[in-house]
Order: sequence, then structure tokens, then C-alpha cells
Amino acid sequence: MKYIEVDGIGPVLFERSKRAKRISITVTSHKGVRVAVPSRASFSNAEEFVEAKIDWIKKHQTRLSQAEQKYESESVHINQPVARRELVQRLDELAARNGFTYNRVFIRNQRTRWGSCSAKNNINLNIKLVLLPDELIDYVILHELVHTNIKNHSQKFWDGLSEYVNNPRQKASQLRKNSVGLL
Repeated sequence: MKYIEVDGIGPVLFERSKRAKRISITVTSHKGVRVAVPSRASFSNAEEFVEAKIDWIKKHQTRLSQAEQKYESESVHINQPVARRELVQRLDELAARNGFTYNRVFIRNQRTRWGSCSAKNNINLNIKLVLLPDELIDYVILHELVHTNIKNHSQKFWDGLSEYVNNPRQKASQLRKNSVGLL
């Protein structure tokens, strides 16, 4: 792991990743610019990759900054008891309608995830889901419910999810776009 100051971008974190198959760049509000470097690639290759992607990084930094300013200026207050009740009710409806079971549900204010499913089939949902369109709320909930049966993101998982959600990969893309400034 090392930080390098890149002109026009600021500090960039280069991290060795055992899981990464290729060099990838992530731009977030709370972690800044992070570069995952696979074990077979050198840090100098990763630096060259970042230099080639400076325009892309700047574009994403600008988009993120604008979304955060918009979110802060609109500063939405979430009525937590109501939000919790609505999310649990929707989870129960979708689970019952589609034949899923889960152990427990936790509604939390999370910084990086919309939802998750544990090995014990406990489902965690982000309270900020209530700020999203209903179809994306349902997508996240069904995504986690499918994880009660399939614990990874294999093709089998996506095929299973597509039984309950039309075009789940498009919904995942919409979710990423709607996440800017919220997570």
C-alpha cells in the first residue's frame, strides 16, 4: 500500500489486492481515489494506468462533488421509525411472495452498502434505501433474499435474481448512479 500525489487529482492510494484480476480505480467521497493492483501487476504499471485515466478520474470527482453538494443542500431528514417499519414490511412482503426465508433483519445507517446477507441469513439493509425509487428498494431487498440461497455473485446468482427482477444488472447500474452523494 502506498499513497502518491497525482497532479490535478490529489493523493491516490495504491493497494495490492489478491482478489483483483486487473488494475481498477475507485473514486469515493470518504476514501478518495483508490487503485486496486493485482499481484501480477507492478505499482509502476498502476501509476501509468492512473496517468492515462486522469480525465476519467477528474470527471468522477466532479460528479461526486456536485452530487454531494446537491444532497447536502437538500439535506433530507429520514424519519427512522417509519423508515424501519416500511423496509421491514417490504422485506417481509417480498420474502413471503417469493418463498424466501431469512433469520433476522437489521436496519442501519451504513456508509458503503445498501444491503448485505450474512452466512446465517441475517439481512442488513441501509436506512437510506427509503430515499431511492421503489423499484431500486425492491431490487436491493430481492438481491439480499437471493443471497439466502446463493452466497456469491456467480452467474448462478444473477440467473436466480433475474427470476425475481427484470434485468438485474441494469438495476445494479441504476443503483450505482443513484448512490452518488447518498453513500
